Amino acid sequence: MDLAYIPSPSTGVIDLGPIPLRGYAFCIIIGVFIAVWFGNKRWVARGGRSGTVADIAVWAVPFGLVGGRLYHVITDYQLYFSDGENWVDAFKIWQGGLGIWGAIALGAVGAWIGCRRRGIPLPAWADALAPGIALAQACGRWGNWFNQELYGKQTDLPWALEISEGPNRVAGTYHPTFLYESLWCIGVALLVIWADRRFKLGHGRAFALYVAAYCAGRAWIEYMRVDEAHHILGLRLNVWTALIVFVLAVAYIVISAKVRPGREEIVEPGAAEEAAEAAKAGDAEGVEAAENDADSKDDADSKDAEGDAAKAAVKTLEKNDTAEKAKNG
Repeated sequence: MDLAYIPSPSTGVIDLGPIPLRGYAFCIIIGVFIAVWFGNKRWVARGGRSGTVADIAVWAVPFGLVGGRLYHVITDYQLYFSDGENWVDAFKIWQGGLGIWGAIALGAVGAWIGCRRRGIPLPAWADALAPGIALAQACGRWGNWFNQELYGKQTDLPWALEISEGPNRVAGTYHPTFLYESLWCIGVALLVIWADRRFKLGHGRAFALYVAAYCAGRAWIEYMRVDEAHHILGLRLNVWTALIVFVLAVAYIVISAKVRPGREEIVEPGAAEEAAEAAKAGDAEGVEAAENDADSKDDADSKDAEGDAAKAAVKTLEKNDTAEKAKNG
């Protein structure tokens, strides 16, 4: 008998009246909001305009969702196009099945379109968004928990994940690979934030570091999974993908550092000038406020001086009157 384990939800859908709230979709949406919010903060800190990240995300997110779904359907085509399977299920994204490799690849195409329209460099935008994407993945992995999917080998560890009987799964306790990857993604985000502050990464190197660090974790986590997958030379397809992408990301970091060292000084044309004008306007308002305060203080001092003079005159008159009375008396 297991003394402790991570329970799985009895259902991945909560019906809010006529509207079904699906746990998988909810986790993805929360992840997108976190990525855009945090990416905007980093973009503004780099000298960009607030709101630019969200404007480009309008292009990147739909492309990323389509790319992620395409990668999953292509690499697991047997789930949808084999005998007895319904190909319409390939469009049911809420049932799970998004490949991060396709999401990043096609999402980058959407981001490139958005960046081109705004006249800003894609690598700089990607650097700002990199840790936010890792945090978004950390949230999105909990969608697998709602769907009771993508778990690892059986285990009796205290943090084992309880899986109930269902289609294509056997009841038992398994390694919670969704949790391992979620925690790993949080670590990747912290690594990128630290490295970016320490080494002033630019020209896409912060994004490449995120990719390399994620791939390093994904390789061993993928190796633990027991869901059906294609194998090449004894390794799961996604393990090979992680290894290849890891090498490409590291190579990019090394080559980019030699070809384009340092960090972009301007990430969004016109943003610096607007910030300077806003600062000048703020300074002007501050000077005017200071002058008004000084005038108010001068008026108050003048009134105080007039009051003191009046009091002194009254006292003098009183003294003279008292002296004259004493003399006549």
